[in-house]
Amino acid sequence: MLDNRQVSFSGVQPSGNLTIGNYLGAIKNFPYYTENYKCFYCVVDEHAITVRQIPAELRRRTYETLALYIACGLDPEKNTLYVQSHVPAHAELAWILNCFSMFGELSRMTQFKDKSAKHADNINAGLFTYPVLMAADILLYQADVVPVGVDQKQHVELTRDIADRFNQLYPGTFTVPQPIISTSGAKIMSLQEPDKKMSKSDPNENAVVRILDDRDTVIRKFRRAVTDSDSEIRVSEDKPGVSNLITILSCVTGKTHDEIEREFDGQGYAEFKAAVGEACADMLAPVQERYKELLADRGYLESVMKKGAEEAAYYARKTLSKVRRKLGFVSL
Repeated sequence: MLDNRQVSFSGVQPSGNLTIGNYLGAIKNFPYYTENYKCFYCVVDEHAITVRQIPAELRRRTYETLALYIACGLDPEKNTLYVQSHVPAHAELAWILNCFSMFGELSRMTQFKDKSAKHADNINAGLFTYPVLMAADILLYQADVVPVGVDQKQHVELTRDIADRFNQLYPGTFTVPQPIISTSGAKIMSLQEPDKKMSKSDPNENAVVRILDDRDTVIRKFRRAVTDSDSEIRVSEDKPGVSNLITILSCVTGKTHDEIEREFDGQGYAEFKAAVGEACADMLAPVQERYKELLADRGYLESVMKKGAEEAAYYARKTLSKVRRKLGFVSL
């Protein structure tokens, strides 16, 4: 049947244990796109190798990330779930788009600067051209929309610039995508340094709540969360720790910030932090149970990978064939 819906593309790296920041800011919202968009959800393992990986761990995390996708509500029958390296067109289009990307614009990418600082002994060319591979991921499927966190918006804007530049020379080649940033929980902050985004690579385990943390661990981390010197529970610029906890509770329960402030008016931080921890643990419990079932069935996960790669490759080949023809490459 002809699918006339707009296309949505999303990708998650298998480079670490995903956090509630990943879940609330992006993954939790993925199933809502299923009914309205033709959705591609990619485990972007090629992006992961800009930082040195232990091969066995990368393989394990690839399975784990796919299992988490499904456990978080993505139905493989209604979405295209696949692994990036299983579709070679990603790498081929990335090389082509490198030739339409400017050195200056890549050097301004915030994540390149951040990762270069963190991995000063391995500032490789892949780290520099990472955003071009991301552009290829998106443009390969003629994506109309790209759900992203605020930290990735810059990369989607670069993708738009590359698509426009290519289209000016070869009209009608690429759909120019729009970023979609969730207005709720778009940026979950560290529990220990609430002026910084929660990061799965944070060395301080108390700063990060992971999707697969057990119940006691989740509650303990919230009990240790940084707040401030007074005891008032309200959203305010001068109360980043409490504001972050209110945002998390709002995302988990669907309650507004005002409703949460009224609910906990007069209560202390200990009770509030415990309540946030309990609510978060309750949210994660069914995801964790389903995840364990999926991870125990590697054959099923591989069947999802194979089916998804075949579906993705079909769409990718159509775009890549158009690009090759417009560039003047000879096809056999």
